Amino acid sequence: MAVMILGLLIFLGSHSVRIFAENWRQQQIAKLGQNTWKLAFSVVSVIGLAIAIYGFGQMRLNPVYVWFPPIGLRHAVALLMLPAFIMLVAAYVPGNAIKAKLGHPMMLAVKVWALAHLLVNGRLGDIIFFAAFLVWAILAFKTAKKRDRLNPPIVVATSIPATVTTVVIGLGAYVLFAFYLHTLIIGVPVFG
Repeated sequence: MAVMILGLLIFLGSHSVRIFAENWRQQQIAKLGQNTWKLAFSVVSVIGLAIAIYGFGQMRLNPVYVWFPPIGLRHAVALLMLPAFIMLVAAYVPGNAIKAKLGHPMMLAVKVWALAHLLVNGRLGDIIFFAAFLVWAILAFKTAKKRDRLNPPIVVATSIPATVTTVVIGLGAYVLFAFYLHTLIIGVPVFG
């Protein structure tokens, strides 16, 4: 579990710079340049995520159970993940009304994903993993909203085609992940 926690500290720590050290981040961008900063940030993030995922897999080999969630909660998670996928896609499709309304849909998607998975995972490692992401998403969303109040984002025109595209891609990604990739990557069937 220590390896997983180390990976989480690196990954979520790098993603917390805007929460806890925005001035330092801006200084580094000014010093290194935007592209160098993004490259360094990406490398650190990928390394942290890889370590966290490896540690997560290792943790599952010797689980410590805290509680045993009712099987019926799996249906709630399947339902909650539907808007999570749509919000995740909304972060990337330009001009969609979902992003315009929510402001930071990726952070909201992470909140829903983490909370949903806390409902159905009773192992200590799972609780630490998903709770870490939930706490990060709450803090990141709060910080992003504060930045928005200080410097309101440019209002982007939305369109129905962009919003429909967002929903269709989100639904497609959900179906692909729920019926195929979750079992392949995580080893746990969503509907089985």
